[in-house]
Formats: sequence, structure tokens, C-alpha cells
Amino acid sequence: MPPGIPPFHTSPPRMEVMDIMSLFGVQAKRASRGWKWKELALGIAFISPAIIGFLAFTIYPVIMSFYYSFTDYNILQSPLWIGLENYQDLIKDDAVFRKAIYNTLYMVLIGLPIHLTFDFLMALLLNTRIRGRSLYRTIFYMPSITPIVATAILWLWIYNPQYGLANSVLKALGLPTIGWIADPFWSKPSLIFMGMWYGGNTILIYLASLQDVPNELLEAAELDGANAIQRTWHVTLPMMSPVIFYTMIMYMISYFQYFTEAWVMTAQRSGAAGGPLNSLMFYTMYLYQNAFQFFKMGYASAMAWILFLIVLAATVLLFKTSGWVYYRSE
Repeated sequence: MPPGIPPFHTSPPRMEVMDIMSLFGVQAKRASRGWKWKELALGIAFISPAIIGFLAFTIYPVIMSFYYSFTDYNILQSPLWIGLENYQDLIKDDAVFRKAIYNTLYMVLIGLPIHLTFDFLMALLLNTRIRGRSLYRTIFYMPSITPIVATAILWLWIYNPQYGLANSVLKALGLPTIGWIADPFWSKPSLIFMGMWYGGNTILIYLASLQDVPNELLEAAELDGANAIQRTWHVTLPMMSPVIFYTMIMYMISYFQYFTEAWVMTAQRSGAAGGPLNSLMFYTMYLYQNAFQFFKMGYASAMAWILFLIVLAATVLLFKTSGWVYYRSE
């Protein structure tokens, strides 16, 4: 073989198969990471309006309200730092604030249990097999889709001491009439009674939960000699306890923010919110007055943070005492 010409059986050095596969693997990982970053950037771009709105209209106001709670701020002038003075004035010197807390706790501790108990009993009745059950369910649900303002004005007429429907019925039955909203003793019970009228949403939730109670458990309890009340107490209630606990949490938070009904009914009747002797001055009503009628924005911000702490403490307390809630997975 002529010199300088390599033998026929020789070949240039080759990359091993594993090296080639690892090279392609690295490139694939790099490409995958590139696509992931592109997808992440595209996703952030799509949700950026929601992120901007959340930061601008939720996070920023929360932070600023915390700052304003330590200032004397009337919107028209720059806030003046006063430390804990707003909180001290609320707790020590403001009698209306204490009255508002009492009225709100009255609705939470008395009104809420009455509403939930009534809605549960209505759900039990509407779950029985009777003729026209769908019609009855519709009738009980319809008030819940009525605007709250319209409902409040309607009940304001019903509760009118002179020519209202409630006192007309009492007169027809030969019973003494009641001052209802105009009477400090009956004002809050009047709102509780009115609230029982539009509990259709809660009744609907309880009805759906009743459909999920196992029939075999009810039948077994019946075979063991349990009557209807015993079956309800020992079978139905434990199986519905997660739903009942959920409604307790949600409506407790809602009752701490009780506002529309009392505001419309008292402002429409007397022109000044709060009712007779401030018997219907609830916490959020007083907060609203300080912020948007008296322009004491720093004072109202302090009230908002006190309400937040109260609701937080009440929610934690409910969770701490939730041992009665039964979950099927347990």
C-alpha cells in the first residue's frame, strides 16, 4: 500500500452511543426549560390584569388602611400620625362603638342560631315526600332572589306601627300591637324575624345535603326502633355536620358585617340610621358613618381592623370547637 494512505480497515474516531444520547438529553432539557419559561411568561401575561387589579384594589387598600388607622385622616388633608389614639378612643370613650358591638353580637349569637335552626327545619319539611313538593320549594326559595333593598322596604311597610300588616294581623287575633322597628326592645327581634323569610339559599344547601344522607343508615336506625326525632339527631345531623359547620362559618362572617337591611329600614323611616336609641346601630353601619359621613377615615380604618381581629378570633374559636363535625373519611 502506498505510503501516506491509511489502511482500509481504519476509520476516524467515533462518539460513543451514550455520549450522543446524553448530548441530545441536555439539549432536550434546555429546550424544555425554554418552553416552560415561555409558557410561564405567557400565563403571567394573560393573568396580569387580575394580578394588577388584586394588588391595586385589594393589597394596597389593606396596607393603607392599616397605616391610616394610626393617623388622623379626613380625606381632605394629609394624614397626621397619632399612634394608638384612634384605638384608645374607640375602646375607652366611644359609647356608640360599644353599642354597635353589642347589637352586632346580639345578631351573631342569637339571630344566627335562630336562622340556621329555622332553615334546617324547613329543609327537613321540604325533603318529605308530599304532593306539590317542588312548588313549596320554589315558594320558599323565591324571597332569596329578591333584592335586599326591595325586601327591606317591603318589611318596613309590614312593620309600620299604624297601618302595617303585622299589627293588622295582631289586631284581628285580638292581641296587643307591637312597635316593631320603632321599639328598641323589638327592633332587633324584628330583623331576626325578617331574616327568616329569605333563607332560601341556606334551605337549598341543606336540601342538597339531606339528599346525601345514606338511606341505609336511616333504615337501620328505624329497624332498631329509633323514631323520627332520634333518627334526625343521631343520623341526619352527624352526616350533615360538615355542611352545617360551613354555613355557620360563612353566615357568622356575614352577620358581623350586617348592614343593608338595618341601614335601609332605619334611614327610610327616620332619616337617621341606627333606629331608636341606636338599637339598630350595627358595627359596619357605624364604620360607614365615620368614614363617609363624618370623614373620619383614620377612625374608621381602626374600626375595620378591630372588626377583622374579632372575626378572626371568632373563626379560630369555631374551628377549635369543631370536634362535633363528622367527616366520612375519618
